[in-house]
Amino acid sequence: MPARASRPTLLFVHGWAFDASVWTPLRAELQDWPQAVFDAGYYGALQEPAIDGPVLAIGHSLGALRLLRGLPANCLGLVSINGFARFAAGPGFEAGVAPRVLERMSRRLDSDPAAALRDFRRRCDDESGFGEPRLAPLARDLQALRDEDRRDALAALPVPLLVLAGADDPIVPATMTQAVFAGRTDMDLQSLEGGGHLLPLTHAPWCAARIRAFLSRLTDAA
Repeated sequence: MPARASRPTLLFVHGWAFDASVWTPLRAELQDWPQAVFDAGYYGALQEPAIDGPVLAIGHSLGALRLLRGLPANCLGLVSINGFARFAAGPGFEAGVAPRVLERMSRRLDSDPAAALRDFRRRCDDESGFGEPRLAPLARDLQALRDEDRRDALAALPVPLLVLAGADDPIVPATMTQAVFAGRTDMDLQSLEGGGHLLPLTHAPWCAARIRAFLSRLTDAA
């Protein structure tokens, strides 16, 4: 029993335009591990769980960048799924998305939030419905996609890193993944042929198997 109590809690942090429900299939695959879920409040209340004990941080898309702002206390490792430390292109980072694309998205979000979100989610091959958008957190985090750069935090990351990517991701293409993570020689990067931007939804068993292997290495080392 004491050994089970020390198992790390899996903290799930979603990306832009989605909510905590994006994790439902993957959480079901990993249901034998303690879990906590962050929700940015794009369609409802903000949820920022407090966790006691060891944590494995798992971020999807913008969620990975959010975690690079500051890992939870007692974090044992970071899993980036379709993630990045910088999204927009700029000097020295030509693999990113052109800032004008994000500025256009921002204008659309201001004028018609539901349409802007629907268009983006369709680009991710998601046709599911969503709740009433809350503009403030959506606009704030879209600005983060345009402006934020956490590559220094990634380079100084003090914990092991697992990167799961979709080879056919239309939002975070392979060139961006390679450019972001090129400096991390100690990471475990695995790319799924045919995988898109919503690996936690579309390929939950594949993600879960790799997270379980990562957890096994972390707990063995501990």
